[in-house]
Amino acid sequence: MSAPGVTFGRLLQAEWIKLRGLRSTWYTLACLFVAGLGITFLSMGSAGAEYAGATAAERQAWDPTSLSLTTYIVAQLIIGVVGILVVTSEYATGLIRTTLTASPRRHRLLAAKMVVAAAVALMAGQVLMFASFLLGQALLAGQGVPYARLGDPGVLFSSAGGGLSLMEIALLSAGLGTILRSTAGALATLVGIVFLVPALAGIFPSWLQGLAGFWPTRGAAAVLATVPDPA
Repeated sequence: MSAPGVTFGRLLQAEWIKLRGLRSTWYTLACLFVAGLGITFLSMGSAGAEYAGATAAERQAWDPTSLSLTTYIVAQLIIGVVGILVVTSEYATGLIRTTLTASPRRHRLLAAKMVVAAAVALMAGQVLMFASFLLGQALLAGQGVPYARLGDPGVLFSSAGGGLSLMEIALLSAGLGTILRSTAGALATLVGIVFLVPALAGIFPSWLQGLAGFWPTRGAAAVLATVPDPA
């Protein structure tokens, strides 16, 4: 049984204190916003020239919302580090022994870690996605090319969906950290899941290629789009 007084609410509070007490958590979140908004700024810099040289079909498929949210590609790895640290930081320091002594019910402890990882990733992810959208649209408008507003069809759903997808990646990362108990091992596995599997999906047997359409990163790409894609 759990130690007297260790309720689930106290577990949540303890996990939040431990996560916010890590300098690496704040460094990672700072990197998330600096890199995320920096990628948006750089990727939007040549949008005007690209639109000017686009064909009629390419202009019809022009999706300013998706363009401004391409920062998701890198953001999922950075937010994944946060999810991993929720679990592996305690294994690295040995604090996990103290934690398990205070709360021997591992399923409750894991649930508390998942809730904290989800909450932090959701808040950071939503702020990043909406900030990237607003920055990207401002840059597009300044170049005189079609841009989107939050009230346009599908835009709010795509921006909010990007934040939810980042939360999904954080939960996946926390799960990998729980299984592997190693920051480096969990991060290497996450890189394989995010980049290698989608890139190699074409060489898989036909019965596996159908599953690739449900891969987390493939699903997120569909959520971020507001212009229908026949593929």
